[in-house]
Amino acid sequence: MHDGQNLFDVTTAPYGEWNIDETLDSISAQVIVIGIEHGGEKRIEELTPTKHEKYGGGNADKYLDFIVTTLKPYVDKTYRTKTNTKNTAIFGSSLGGLVSFYAALKYPTVFGKVGCFSPSFWFSRKEITSLMEQTQTFKTKVYFLCGDSEGDDDVIRDLNSIEHLVNSKRCECKMLNKKVIVKGGQHNEKLWSKGFKKAYLWLF
Repeated sequence: MHDGQNLFDVTTAPYGEWNIDETLDSISAQVIVIGIEHGGEKRIEELTPTKHEKYGGGNADKYLDFIVTTLKPYVDKTYRTKTNTKNTAIFGSSLGGLVSFYAALKYPTVFGKVGCFSPSFWFSRKEITSLMEQTQTFKTKVYFLCGDSEGDDDVIRDLNSIEHLVNSKRCECKMLNKKVIVKGGQHNEKLWSKGFKKAYLWLF
């Protein structure tokens, strides 16, 4: 999970925490969550697959390479994990939602599940769309979530567009993706924290 400082401890979360540990404890989940703290002013660099003419960025390939070739192997070596695609998820919100979906396209044999909350598809809209169109098959299980009051209509529009492309790559009857749009939901930790439990249970 990205933005690790917001996941477990309110003292490190400037805008509120996701309560990940309490939520998983409440359902006796047998799962290991690795929260990766973002690099502060480098967050946009880390979590975006392409460079934006206004905001810069574009180093997600390096970030994901670190996760796939360094971090995940270390976790699998150190802990009793189920290492296969089916049991490996990547999860994030906003730019973290964007990079999580991008990770599923780039590493389909690594990440079998994606939690994609309020994804900032606008940042790399053309590139994500192009990659999705080039993808022959898409087997990844994806949970989409956003609010209808996030302050930008593009969030829902882009989410619907990507969901449509996902459905074009597989039969909807397989029910491998779920979309939740929360009435009154805003672009914040409150929305994402509240939606995490259902997303986890559906994905796993």
